[in-house]
Amino acid sequence: MALTAFTVLFAVSIAGYLWNRRAASVLREGGARLHSLSGFHGLYSFLTAAIPAVVVVLFWLILQGPIIDWLVMSGLPAGTLDGLSKGARQLTLAEIKSIAGGRIFGTPEPWKLEAAERLNSLRQVGSVLMVIVAAALSGLLVLLARQKVSDIFRARHKVERTLSGLMIFCATVAIFVTFGIVASLLFETVRFFERVPVGEFLFGLNWEPQIPLREDQVAAEGAFGWIPVILGTIVITILALLLSIPVGLMSAIYLNEFAPKRVRAVAKPILEILAGVPTVVYGFFAILVVAPALRSFGASLGIPVSPNTAMAAGGVMGIMLIPFISSFAEDALSAVPQSLREGSLGLGSTRAEMVTKVLFPAAIPGIVGGILLAVSRAIGETMIVVMAAGLIAKLTVNPLESVTTVTVQIVTLLIGDTSFDNPKTLAAFALGMMLFLVTLVINIFAIRIVRKYREIYD
Repeated sequence: MALTAFTVLFAVSIAGYLWNRRAASVLREGGARLHSLSGFHGLYSFLTAAIPAVVVVLFWLILQGPIIDWLVMSGLPAGTLDGLSKGARQLTLAEIKSIAGGRIFGTPEPWKLEAAERLNSLRQVGSVLMVIVAAALSGLLVLLARQKVSDIFRARHKVERTLSGLMIFCATVAIFVTFGIVASLLFETVRFFERVPVGEFLFGLNWEPQIPLREDQVAAEGAFGWIPVILGTIVITILALLLSIPVGLMSAIYLNEFAPKRVRAVAKPILEILAGVPTVVYGFFAILVVAPALRSFGASLGIPVSPNTAMAAGGVMGIMLIPFISSFAEDALSAVPQSLREGSLGLGSTRAEMVTKVLFPAAIPGIVGGILLAVSRAIGETMIVVMAAGLIAKLTVNPLESVTTVTVQIVTLLIGDTSFDNPKTLAAFALGMMLFLVTLVINIFAIRIVRKYREIYD
């Protein structure tokens, strides 16, 4: 029903747009000199009707669930919840919701069946009321906006203020979301360091997070040194970038400067298809094709190769990153004015000199942006590493051995029923915070490179 509510309010808002635009056009045809164009009058009606209605529907969706849950629990027979803890009450509500969804196990009590029927009834009534309220509110706002159409109404100013407010709101939300992410990571990281010394985490050479199952368990404390984990992340990222950066940049240069139009029309879409392939498919390719090929090649040379290797994961990840670097680099090269190319060639430069001495300095921000995106994807990739590189943290830089990454360990630590009161689970947040700091340092370093080597042309 939420989709129905949004469909109705947007339909009414579009109708208001057309109505106000037509009304303004009629006034203009009658000789009136309007302050704003007809399109601004229509857009004013659309924004006036859509924005408040969308806000109401969103708040309705947020509050409807808790209110219905409260009504259902308060309507249970007297004494049903007496003596139950908060967790037991939540389990009772979860069972009622399960019955309401048709997932019945065993023979529930009659009062649970009645509560489930009441829950479905309240949900249906709430959804219908939401659609009615959305339609009525948007329709009323359209009528109010229609009365504003006149030769002196400054519709353009109203629309510009509204759009400016929307952009400010979106930017503010993005900022607060960023602060919220950092605060959540920081809070749990502080809890982790209350249990594990900072020095052990930052400089420890063993990563074996575990929790004791009994008090007399041997080695129950675990080892939380993150160096093997970040080292594995760096090794796989470097291997991926060593493949993706040269191939991506060369392909971008060829497609932008040297390829015939027919070749470009075919090669560019094929190259960009790689960006749409799911990472699990890359993982299957790595474990079924690349890893066995590396083992066979190593056996022929007498070199031992692990079943899961950083080389397999990094190589396949590099293939995945090629379209990102190529697309960003090509867009950056295309944005360089044609006059710079012609001027460089006119002064006697070769095509290679023109590319290296003119195009690259001018396009360096876009190229660095593509490489940064590739680095972020490589650092944050999980599926390929799980399938091709392994889960065991080893202190090694040998690409032919099994390693793991930060993201893989975060997923591993948070799988299953987790309670955030032990070092094993909280270690995931500490790894996330360190990964955030590493990414921040990379971004700052890239910005300094761009400012130092960027060439600005008038």
